Amino acid sequence: MRALLIVLDSVGCGHAPDAAGYGDAGADTLGHIFAAQPDLALPHLFSLGLWKVIAGDVFDPRSQGTRASWGRMRERSAGKDTTSGHWEIAGALLDKPFGTFTKFPDDLVHAIEREAGVEFIGNYPQSGTTILDELGAEHVRTRKPILYTSADSVLQIAAHESVIPLKRLYDICRIARRHCEPHRIGRVIARPFVGEPGAWKRTSGRHDFSMVPPPTILNALSDAGRSVHGVGKISDIFAGSGITASTPTASNAEGMRVIEELWADFDDGLVFANLVDFDMLFGHRRNVAGYAQALVDFDTWLGAFLPQLDEDDLVILTADHGNDPTWRGTDHTREEVPLLVVHRGFHVPLGTRRTYADVAASLAEFFQLREGWPTGTSFIREFNRHARSYFYRAEA
Repeated sequence: MRALLIVLDSVGCGHAPDAAGYGDAGADTLGHIFAAQPDLALPHLFSLGLWKVIAGDVFDPRSQGTRASWGRMRERSAGKDTTSGHWEIAGALLDKPFGTFTKFPDDLVHAIEREAGVEFIGNYPQSGTTILDELGAEHVRTRKPILYTSADSVLQIAAHESVIPLKRLYDICRIARRHCEPHRIGRVIARPFVGEPGAWKRTSGRHDFSMVPPPTILNALSDAGRSVHGVGKISDIFAGSGITASTPTASNAEGMRVIEELWADFDDGLVFANLVDFDMLFGHRRNVAGYAQALVDFDTWLGAFLPQLDEDDLVILTADHGNDPTWRGTDHTREEVPLLVVHRGFHVPLGTRRTYADVAASLAEFFQLREGWPTGTSFIREFNRHARSYFYRAEA
């Protein structure tokens, strides 16, 4: 019994009802990408119901021949960040948002500096590439690590690998993680880079040091003896909690390759993958064309991967938030996210789910966990109910 959960990082499908409170009323990651790229074709995602999710037009040719179940999900947790989105997908809802800052408090910064024996430069919000253009040369000259943040609950520390080796950077970040706990900062991120002024390049040595989440479906599965294999930054996001194995990746291409390799020999448990390029390389950088091409690349891979599924496999494609590349600023957007589910040929409309935690409830039912999951509503139950109706059965 095996399941695959893929989070297409930031692939939102329209502003959430409460988006105005986040400054995001009108944001629509997929909608605006298609508006800017009207010839964008994603035939395999369309075959799973993506066009129905985006446009709601069942008569459009892109909505025909749907072979999966489709819907949307709304986040109940406060925030629009990676951590809250993934935690809710795994069944942990946050009533209190993570702490966000435009400038970290002096007492926090000085506490980290004292224990780590460093002095930071920066301490303001900026995109990860721009901060290197602004402070990279000063960092190399002074050997002081760069401290910065974004609209997310993140404290990021950047350092040139020839100035501060990876091990030392990770040690600084571990110290920062401890001091960030009282401030409810979701992630401390090590951001190593190489190169020279005008040609800085971030490396694959990024590492996220996250708060430990409350119990999630990942813990329930691993406690029940199931494998839970994280791909990409999943283990980082959950601070390793509930993860039985992990394969970090540096790109969507590597993540897709790892998923395919794992799936070939995987026979019991959950593969939980995050594909980060949509967000990191194209959403934050407001690169519409790059984002569209990343969707095409994933769609092409998906078309080759789907025939490898067995009828009883469960595959869930979704996202953790939006990051509209046409939107103002460089930050995430509060959006609903697609929900595409491949299982036993069902093509059931799943509607708009009231919480991402429906994924956790569905995994609990799929794996027949005795206690189920206390938050969310399983869509597997809907499949079982509709299985008795010929109208919703897949064609033989």
